[in-house]
Amino acid sequence: MEERGQEAFIQQQVHTDLAVEAQESAADGSGEMPGVRIREQEYRELGLTMTRVEVLDERGEKAIGKPKGLYITLEAESMREEDEEGGRELSRQLSLYIKEMLEQAGAPRSVLVVGLGNQEVTPDSLGPRALDNLRITRHLKEKASVSISGIVPGVMAQTGMETAQIIHGIVEETGPEAVLVVDALAARSVSRLGNTIQLSSTGIQPGSGVGNHRHSLTEESLGVPVIALGVPTVVAAAAIVYDTLDGLSELLEAAGAASQADAVEGMTLEERYQMVKELIEPRLGPMFVTPGNIDEQVKLLSFIISEGINMAFEE
Repeated sequence: MEERGQEAFIQQQVHTDLAVEAQESAADGSGEMPGVRIREQEYRELGLTMTRVEVLDERGEKAIGKPKGLYITLEAESMREEDEEGGRELSRQLSLYIKEMLEQAGAPRSVLVVGLGNQEVTPDSLGPRALDNLRITRHLKEKASVSISGIVPGVMAQTGMETAQIIHGIVEETGPEAVLVVDALAARSVSRLGNTIQLSSTGIQPGSGVGNHRHSLTEESLGVPVIALGVPTVVAAAAIVYDTLDGLSELLEAAGAASQADAVEGMTLEERYQMVKELIEPRLGPMFVTPGNIDEQVKLLSFIISEGINMAFEE
């Protein structure tokens, strides 16, 4: 298997919900690929990096394994810090990109915000916690310029129903012009846990998110535009060991331990990843790893997100 083909195999096997990571894995040395447009911008005063990944056509979809649409990723180490003013500035910046997505969705006057996940499982509780601080206006007599409703549908183990079925019924009954879904995501790299927010115009696809929702929440399935907003809270254990194996090989080679390094370097990317899976999954299963301070991180990030959403709907 050619190296590019091996990288494509790894990209498919090591799951990530982040378009920026999928793009990084698939890009060649130039960082470019057909059907995908990438633009990066830094906000130094906020310590924030914004990356726009636009999947333009089928070539782009095949290259990075993500549906056609716009993906905006915000990364800032300050997301991990309890700083009221800094958090508010991040929320304000996030609100601008939420507004952009809403404009692309036709500037809806009524929006249903969905908090996906299980509030009893901390890494999967981002969505429900974000809705705790959301300003709901649909029921008010003097409504805001945009009517906001919200729902936390729970998970199948709690309701006996598919999340997508619940949301579909609510959309049919209440008639929002757009849906904004908040969910916890899975990343490829530990460095992006707790300091990354992704917005996408493509909704939620099967297999996405920590809870691995089995049915899609997209414009095609719901009949209205669906914007997805998420934060990676877990990384697959196999992905961590795979990265560690690469690092180990480099260290051994730098230390002059050529024989051990050669053993690893002589393996294809596919062979390395399969070895890691065979070592880990029979003993631990398809385990995901989350930071030790995940409670604090989810609390901070859910507030940044809820404030960003609230600001986006302010007049």
